[in-house]
Amino acid sequence: LRGRAIHEAHRTATPLELLFDLTFVVAVSLAASQLHHAMAAGHALAALPGYGMAFFAIWWAWMNQTWFASAYDNDDAVFRVLTMLQMAGVLVFASGVPALFEGDTKLAVLGYVCMRLPLCLQWWRAAQGDAPRRATCLRYARGVAAVQVLWIARYFAAASGWIAPALLWPSALLLALAELAVPVWAETRGPPTPWHA
Repeated sequence: LRGRAIHEAHRTATPLELLFDLTFVVAVSLAASQLHHAMAAGHALAALPGYGMAFFAIWWAWMNQTWFASAYDNDDAVFRVLTMLQMAGVLVFASGVPALFEGDTKLAVLGYVCMRLPLCLQWWRAAQGDAPRRATCLRYARGVAAVQVLWIARYFAAASGWIAPALLWPSALLLALAELAVPVWAETRGPPTPWHA
């Protein structure tokens, strides 16, 4: 993959991008529906952490793929397959949203990791084809992969009782901050990734 021209004219959304967006709409609607039901039952405050984490996971995965595609989408077969794997992860995540509101993160973590790991492979592919930005792309791939390992470790630590119940949401917040730190770290040295406004 090579970086696309940032001033390329006539770029439009592909059918795959539109379908990709639609899977995220499904996930957002499930999260909003769960919040609505909690509010109607008078449990809005109890539902806010689950909604916050669900919305963050959906938004962050969508934002990262959109950023990557703006820079490197060449619409080849590998790009399409990896994007479809991310879409499958979104649907797995969406099916885990109701349980997430109850504190069960198994399907949500599985879906989130399935959304994020194909992006690591995309960044690795970009590193192979974009020599000037190789280090930046590899930092993205390594950073995203490392945080996914931490999400999995947090899930197993919580399931085993190694994390106190009072620390479940704060630990998730720390990992969300780690997710936000990856692009900051990845773009610190070398030429930044291209993007099309």
